[in-house]
Amino acid sequence: MKNEENWKEKLTPLQYQVTREKGTERPFTGEYYEHKEQGTYLCVCCGEALFSSNAKYDSGSGWPSYYEPVRKEAVATESDQSHGMVRTEIHCQNCGAHLGHVFPDGPKPTGLRYCVNSASLKFQKE
Repeated sequence: MKNEENWKEKLTPLQYQVTREKGTERPFTGEYYEHKEQGTYLCVCCGEALFSSNAKYDSGSGWPSYYEPVRKEAVATESDQSHGMVRTEIHCQNCGAHLGHVFPDGPKPTGLRYCVNSASLKFQKE
């Protein structure tokens, strides 16, 4: 695992703030919000495969949204009680990078909405 100085050297300030400090980017501004290419979205920190473009959909939330990860084990969850709300945080199982949150208001087949910060992702074309 990298230490904080290594992460600061590897990541942009926004990527660091989102992935290492559990921040968020402004809605409708992320690089992958309206991204339509086919491929796989990877963790910007460690390169772990997280989401497929096949599971991506427009939730209208302002952030890239997916109804499932590429593998259930790729994304871990924990309770987030910050900002006076109770939510489920999602992070990369491999390196712990904060990705966003998951909500129970997504489409079939899972009914889930993985709401992800573009700053926590990089894209690999098919």
